[in-house]
Amino acid sequence: MTRPQLVLDIGGVLATNLSPLFWKLLAAEAIVSEEELYAAYKQQISERLWIGELSEDQFWVWVKTYTPRLGTKQARKFIDSSLQPLPALAKVAEWSEIADVHLLSNHLPTWVEPIVKPIMPYLKSVTISSEAASRKPHPDIYARTAAYLPSGSHVLFVDDQAKNLKQAASLGWRTLLADEKGEWVASIIPLLEKGSQQQ
Repeated sequence: MTRPQLVLDIGGVLATNLSPLFWKLLAAEAIVSEEELYAAYKQQISERLWIGELSEDQFWVWVKTYTPRLGTKQARKFIDSSLQPLPALAKVAEWSEIADVHLLSNHLPTWVEPIVKPIMPYLKSVTISSEAASRKPHPDIYARTAAYLPSGSHVLFVDDQAKNLKQAASLGWRTLLADEKGEWVASIIPLLEKGSQQQ
């Protein structure tokens, strides 16, 4: 019998999302308001950053144009401050005992490394958008993760954004929306066990 497959997002699932704290921290150093800064980011570089067309160094150069007094070293600390572990991170080892665990995230590898590194021994695959040249909810990045999954296996996908669940569901994956309170965590083992029984 094939083991269940558990596919997890990082931001909002295993760690806090960069927004809104990261932008609040940057805005405190910026020459524009938080709203203006974030709007400029979304319009000018967001898409290219998350699919790897823009490097991290280029991102910091862009940030510098809005925060001329902010040093890159301090700005990088804002990333660490904004990406804090959530309770689910401590559950990955336990979940890996009954399922193969995979990560599928819109992110930059260097930013999520402190989160991912401690759980690497429990992971079967890691798919990060900036390395995959595609981001959720585009089908290509799901296909990349799907290539790691055994054919016919029961798959449970967890993400904190409903828009990212639709594509996963189209692949036949069961989906679970990660709520802000973290109540979803208690559902993982029952859902994985149920999926195993249905095979």
